[in-house]
Amino acid sequence: MAGWRAFRYHPRTMRPILQCLAAATLAAALFAGWCFHQARQAPVVRRATVELAAWPAGAPAMRVVLLSDIHIGSLAMDAARLSRIVEQVNALRPDVVLLAGDFIAGHDGGLARRWAPALVGPLSRLEAPLGKVAVLGNHDYWTGAGPVRAAFAAAGVDVLDNDARRYGTLTVVGIDDRFTRHDRIDQAMQRARTLPGPRLVLSHDPDIVPDLPADAPLVAAGHMHCGQLVLPLVGPPRVPSDYGRRYLCGVIREGGRATIVTGGLGTSAVPLRFRAPPDLWLLTLRGVSQSRS
Repeated sequence: MAGWRAFRYHPRTMRPILQCLAAATLAAALFAGWCFHQARQAPVVRRATVELAAWPAGAPAMRVVLLSDIHIGSLAMDAARLSRIVEQVNALRPDVVLLAGDFIAGHDGGLARRWAPALVGPLSRLEAPLGKVAVLGNHDYWTGAGPVRAAFAAAGVDVLDNDARRYGTLTVVGIDDRFTRHDRIDQAMQRARTLPGPRLVLSHDPDIVPDLPADAPLVAAGHMHCGQLVLPLVGPPRVPSDYGRRYLCGVIREGGRATIVTGGLGTSAVPLRFRAPPDLWLLTLRGVSQSRS
């Protein structure tokens, strides 16, 4: 016992151990700080062109911006940062802005009453001449869907609950959140089939995709955060999907359908991102016969 005590408390023995612990703590703090900085940076603008067979002949192409997972109320997102992102979106001159759910941070009921009003100012300044349209996500239902809907009404944003509406040439089909079992695909598609024009399905959770009918050729979603923390060799520790990494991020083409999954703007659980920067998508929609210039 005396020998163990001498080893444990001897300064020459403890000094390198303490130095290693201090170095490890500093490295962890620096890494967390860098990940926090990544989480709050301006979103990367990703671009894709999608050709839709049902696009009317002679109709001009449409510019659509896809945003998701704002998660206001976390350390990674406040009204000031959201306002800067709105300015970034407006500079892209979209015709339509799509907002694909999870607008509030956290899980507890009542949080939306606190944070949803902070959405109104920034989102009311979004400039989209043909419309701004949203669907709710799982965090919105957990924290309080009512205040989120009220904030969107004040900001001039349409909320589609298993419904469809036409915006210019495009019919947007809003399918409610799959994760919280609010999705009603048949109801939404029935409504969509009463409207003319090519269809885009907007939903928070891309897990709806395998259950969609063939006449839903384009899907825009979020939820996945592109993994948020993507570890080397391992990838994201957790993927909130029944399909693994199938709909993790980016443009997924399966048969005649394109699914675009954005990494989102905010964060969930921890206000950190690693190898999965915040992003938004600028989609150019057009007919198959239109010039590629």
